[in-house]
Amino acid sequence: MKKPAILVVDDDAALRELITLRLEANGFKVEAVDSGEAALAQLALARPDAVLTDMQMGGIDGMALFRAIHARDPSLPVIVLTAHGTIPDAVAATQQGLFGYLTKPYDAPTLVDLLKRATRLAGSSPETHDDSWRSAIVTASPAMDTLLAEARLAAQIDAALMIQGESGTGKELLARAIHRASPRHAKPFVAINCGAIPAELLESELFGHVKGAFTGAGRDHPGLFLSAQGGTVFLDEIGDMPPPLQVKLLRVLQEGEVRPVGATETRAVDVRILSATHRNLEEAIVSGEFREDLYYRLNVVNLTLPPLRERREDIPLLAQHFLSLLTEKYRRRIHSFAPDALDMLVAADWPGNIRQLHNVLEQCVALCTTTTIPATLVGRALRDKPADIQPLAEARAAFERDYLITLLKLTRGQVSEVARLAGRNRTEVYRLLQRHDLTPALFKDRDETD
Repeated sequence: MKKPAILVVDDDAALRELITLRLEANGFKVEAVDSGEAALAQLALARPDAVLTDMQMGGIDGMALFRAIHARDPSLPVIVLTAHGTIPDAVAATQQGLFGYLTKPYDAPTLVDLLKRATRLAGSSPETHDDSWRSAIVTASPAMDTLLAEARLAAQIDAALMIQGESGTGKELLARAIHRASPRHAKPFVAINCGAIPAELLESELFGHVKGAFTGAGRDHPGLFLSAQGGTVFLDEIGDMPPPLQVKLLRVLQEGEVRPVGATETRAVDVRILSATHRNLEEAIVSGEFREDLYYRLNVVNLTLPPLRERREDIPLLAQHFLSLLTEKYRRRIHSFAPDALDMLVAADWPGNIRQLHNVLEQCVALCTTTTIPATLVGRALRDKPADIQPLAEARAAFERDYLITLLKLTRGQVSEVARLAGRNRTEVYRLLQRHDLTPALFKDRDETD
């Protein structure tokens, strides 16, 4: 079990050593530095579970250090050791987010108890520190450590949480980790990609249907919400959910009950909602594609995953992790990367993020004939640009636009005919045309050979 990490900041070497010994004897891992400047440098390398700092130091003092930490990472507990003359400053700082303060000379049991409470609230005390919930997330990035600390806190409450980030950054992986860290971890985790299921089937998949509700409904189907009773529902690519279904989802969130398709009665449902999107939902709200009231229901807590290019220190770790998995999968005897191959991986842009990195390494493993992956294979895999393969939601949108253009050409821009051929009502067709910036009038004078 990992020990909670404490960053101790004090310019008195003897006191710094004494605090370190006492904290280590009580189950903490301690990193000690002699100035606020050194503390900020250490924080850029690794995120501790709490910071204990002296108040009066040369250069950056304790209050300035607290403000710098709080601006960057509000969830990181900071405790100050203060002389009597600076107690009013410490009291004022507690109103701004300072976790606590102790006066010098401090009482050792009181200090240990305060640090245990600080790390317990962050889910990292000696009694509760268990990183198994995040074991699938490979990282050494301070930015990711901060994000995961916030995720651990958010996991303890039932508030709706939205994960944002580019495609391939690992949004579902983070959602599953949050579920494992939550009080609902023993109940189901059910995930659905809202952009991968046709609109006419999505309602049934989410809320279920009763036998005979529509052609092919030969038996009752509970739907994902009821299947996840007591657990977590993860709505991936929530930005692609059709507007009519957004209204029904909003009602579920407000009322805590679902109505299966074809049913006359509602059924109570108790689930935690996590959602994710790579889209800018604020822009979607302005364009009328996403409901503002639903956005605020889903976005109570917001976490944003950084792209891989902003956490390059993780690339060697991820590369070795994927190499181990892939060599086992394909039964290959490949142990490492050539130094220039690893340099090439670290320097790449990775527009497809972690998903692209996995794809590149899978190609390298498949083609490698030695025990070390050379730079030539990495360069070839990167030039093939596997990340250019569109995500399913984007491919569906491209197909939808091409499909509408074809119908507009066939009907010479007659929206009623487009609706008839597509099997949709005129209102929905107009909405689709607006979404894809298509003007029917532009097709009225085209001949069929265009």
